[in-house]
Amino acid sequence: MRVLAAMSGGVDSAVAAARAVDAGHEVTGVHLALSRSRGTLRTGSRGCCTVEDALDARRAADVLGIPFYVWDLSEQFAEAVVDDFVAEYAAGRTPNPCLRCNERIKFAALLEKALALGFDALCTGHYATVSTAADGSRELHRAGAWAKDQSYVLGVLTDHQLAHALFPLGPTPAKSLVREEAARRGLSVAAKPDSHDICFIPDGDTRGWLAERVPAAPGPVVDAAGVPVGHHDGAVGFTVGQRRGLHLDRPSPDGRPRFVLRVRTDTNTVVVGPKEALAVDLLAGGRMSWLGTPPARAADGFDCHVQVRAHADPVPATARLVRDGGAAELVVRPLEPIHGVAPGQSAVLYVGTRVLGQVTVDRTATLVNGEAVPA
Repeated sequence: MRVLAAMSGGVDSAVAAARAVDAGHEVTGVHLALSRSRGTLRTGSRGCCTVEDALDARRAADVLGIPFYVWDLSEQFAEAVVDDFVAEYAAGRTPNPCLRCNERIKFAALLEKALALGFDALCTGHYATVSTAADGSRELHRAGAWAKDQSYVLGVLTDHQLAHALFPLGPTPAKSLVREEAARRGLSVAAKPDSHDICFIPDGDTRGWLAERVPAAPGPVVDAAGVPVGHHDGAVGFTVGQRRGLHLDRPSPDGRPRFVLRVRTDTNTVVVGPKEALAVDLLAGGRMSWLGTPPARAADGFDCHVQVRAHADPVPATARLVRDGGAAELVVRPLEPIHGVAPGQSAVLYVGTRVLGQVTVDRTATLVNGEAVPA
């Protein structure tokens, strides 16, 4: 099988490509140039898309003896991921750029180009597993190492994309074993630190980065009753659940810390309150996708687990597909409250270890006497 291995310059993608070679596939490595700043170096960077990362990927490909290319997808990345990130925050939402990158770049633009060039599959270093169901369809499952499991950020894949995806690291029980394997293979990235944070914001200062791209105006920070308790220099960049950087002028009556409950971009207001006010009993959204056949009788409701962050614990829940005319909304009710869910986040649904699908959260609510009250 002809396999295109996406090589970020990290240890995971290098070992994944090596395992694809060992499996007898005809492997070609490719590094994605996603930044328009060609001179970006790793100094002070915590991302995965620097010039040095491209060189690390090339060195790994040389050790493996496979062809290697750098493909420029920076324009597509800027439009599909970066611009979306800015627009979502400007609207008071909290997006997940890694999930969007998988959805729109790695398993859309990259995979489409790979298939057009005659490749059969795309190999990545994601920690997730693919299995074949009794009817021959593919299923996405959690990785063997739950601490490294990345099935959450792959929850946006389609059946077609999953059919052309290879995740050789999925069964690996520990990241340390991947590093040991890389060292045995003579890969220089064996001890390279993991990338983290947002790759296009390498210094980790999301609010500072957004301030250069979204017009900001000072405004009030208020409590749930609307009483001013502080000020901000711009509402964009705050997210539900945030505790630090609130610039509060007065302490809470009980002395406990306050957290961001809502970001109201229409009034340029940040609403804060106690931690317990972050609890939500319902989340819903209209932008959903299923990885495989949707649950039978989804309109009647079905049992599942819901996960709202990449490293959050899954929570037992029920979900129901609600239709209002031609519009459909997936309504998820966790069996225990989930704290700090922000509009724009993705809620990924699981049945056991299997990824069932996902929905982008548009609204959240708490239940009062059985009635949903917007959070």
